[in-house]
Amino acid sequence: MNSVFYRGTGRTLQDPSELKAGEIVRNNEVCEPQFLSSRKTSGLSIFVDGDHNSGALDSRLNAVGDTADTATGYQIVIDTLTYIKKQLTEQKFYTVAPADYIPVVVGDGAFSADILTNRTYELADDFSSGNLRTGSSDARLASADVAVDGVSAYVQNWAKGIQYSIFDVEQALRANNWDIIERKHRARKKNWDLGIQKIAFLGDATDTRIPGLLTNTSINTNTSLITAPISSLNATGLQTFVTTLIQTYFANTNSTAMPNRLVIPYADWTGLPALTPGTVGTYPVPIIQYLEEAFTRAVAPMEKEFKIMPLAYCDAANNPAGLHYYMLYRDDAESVRMDIPVPYTTTQPNSLNNFSFADVGYGQYTGTNVYRNLEVLRFQY
Repeated sequence: MNSVFYRGTGRTLQDPSELKAGEIVRNNEVCEPQFLSSRKTSGLSIFVDGDHNSGALDSRLNAVGDTADTATGYQIVIDTLTYIKKQLTEQKFYTVAPADYIPVVVGDGAFSADILTNRTYELADDFSSGNLRTGSSDARLASADVAVDGVSAYVQNWAKGIQYSIFDVEQALRANNWDIIERKHRARKKNWDLGIQKIAFLGDATDTRIPGLLTNTSINTNTSLITAPISSLNATGLQTFVTTLIQTYFANTNSTAMPNRLVIPYADWTGLPALTPGTVGTYPVPIIQYLEEAFTRAVAPMEKEFKIMPLAYCDAANNPAGLHYYMLYRDDAESVRMDIPVPYTTTQPNSLNNFSFADVGYGQYTGTNVYRNLEVLRFQY
């Protein structure tokens, strides 16, 4: 049922028969009903600013119902039977912890403009070139040497302020159930968290110096092995996938490393609890269990574990390229890493006139940079 309030029409009551349907009289003034909708009919795009090409899950994506910006505000018309509940229903977002997927180093290199990571290379002939023969002298000894290069990670400065006045605070308090100052601070912190999350996986679409795990251009891409969701494979296709995936990665690293993470689209992940094709009636197990057990054995003894993890950004609908991504890599800070030189920090609120107040939240971040390029392999279709 919709709420209703009665709005004065400026007409005085002359004859009760003149009242229209729904009208009432207050203090001899004719008032007409104004119905308030209790439903929000306008929705918001899953993409930032409604732009499908932006490739970022919208921070306004709301699991409890979207609302248009024009419908917000704490000045809400109510009637005498309206009860204002103390409990608030908060907006919900797609959130993951980037540190669950990639190493995130916090506090190293604070306030720097770039972070340089040196990479060393061993330079020597084959082992047998060091074999000594009778009469060998120092001048004839084979030598070993080392070379070094560097990978520079660009550091982005970030800051956002919030402002509020005494009027904002007092009028919000009259709403009787929320603290505008607290909510402004929480909104800014959520903006930082969701932004770092997007940067970690998709990078900055407007700045190539800030890559994401899925969009890094320094790694190899395979477009032939995975051409359909894993959960849709039949028994033969699944067997081919299991026997080929780790082999492909091992060959990509020149037989030097094994992976320990496979990140897949969320839409594919939700289908993996299904029973493994070809095992029904014999030894039925979920596809996810079969894959993790098989891959854990395949990467041993180089790696002690193997995890398959879902990520919504890997779904074609949620990234700017419109592709399904499968990322196979080593979760190792020497291979792939995101840096947060300055974690989210706030200044003390201040005022020049004791009426308007402001403070700033700031931090620094890099993209997700790859330092051993061959240890991160991207599959896409």
